Amino acid sequence: MRVTAVRTALVAVLAGGLLTACGQGGNESLLDKSTLVVGVRPDLPGLGSRTPDGRFEGFDIDVARYVADRLGKKVRFVEALASERIPLLTSGRADMVLATLSVTPERKTRIAYAGPYYISYQDVLVRSDERGINGVRNLKSRRFCAVEGADPTKRLLAIHGMTARIVPAKDYDQCMAMIKDRRVDAITTNDVILAGLVRREGHGFRLINARISEQNTGIGLQRGDPDGCEALNRAITQMYQDGTAAKLMRKWFDGTGLDLSIIEIPQFEGCD
Repeated sequence: MRVTAVRTALVAVLAGGLLTACGQGGNESLLDKSTLVVGVRPDLPGLGSRTPDGRFEGFDIDVARYVADRLGKKVRFVEALASERIPLLTSGRADMVLATLSVTPERKTRIAYAGPYYISYQDVLVRSDERGINGVRNLKSRRFCAVEGADPTKRLLAIHGMTARIVPAKDYDQCMAMIKDRRVDAITTNDVILAGLVRREGHGFRLINARISEQNTGIGLQRGDPDGCEALNRAITQMYQDGTAAKLMRKWFDGTGLDLSIIEIPQFEGCD
């Protein structure tokens, strides 16, 4: 009887140790893998887009390559549209997601975060020929395009005294088509997304540097891998300290109107 009890206890201890080593729910740590599957946006110029020959390019792609290299890992990229980012992680089809994934309390109940690896602000894009617009209140009661299901319009309308007519769109390409045709007067979302659109167009549009609210963008991870999370945080810190973060921001957003004068290491989320 006593031998059986000891054996049972030993099995329980070993099983608990294995679960801890593999992460919550039996997930393997990303540190145990030689190649990391990384979800990235295919549809946002400057951040993550797919070229005609099938390659991915953009700021997020370069960051993913940098942190993976610091961990001694190879990377394989997969598409992560806005609606697919969380399911890619919770289903185990991706080890990391770098795809404009803002840190929110609701998302933290389903996934973990490393970073954030950059801080952005909500901004507004207008046509260059719109004179006298140097703040969001200059656009009061005007028509704003916003992608369906996104939060920026809520933050826009929360500004005291601000009113706007919201015109929904399925994606930012549709927003750009509408602002070119003057069906809307402005587009609002994260400044890096808008900067990428300005870069792609080359001329005719500008940012107003509204800085409506701060957005922390992190690396999405499966829950239960604190060692992997902490290793990524060390890699992100190194990216800022060795000047790579500033170099990549200038590479993808210089000349777009995005304020690149201060690039600081973000305050990290806790790893659990």
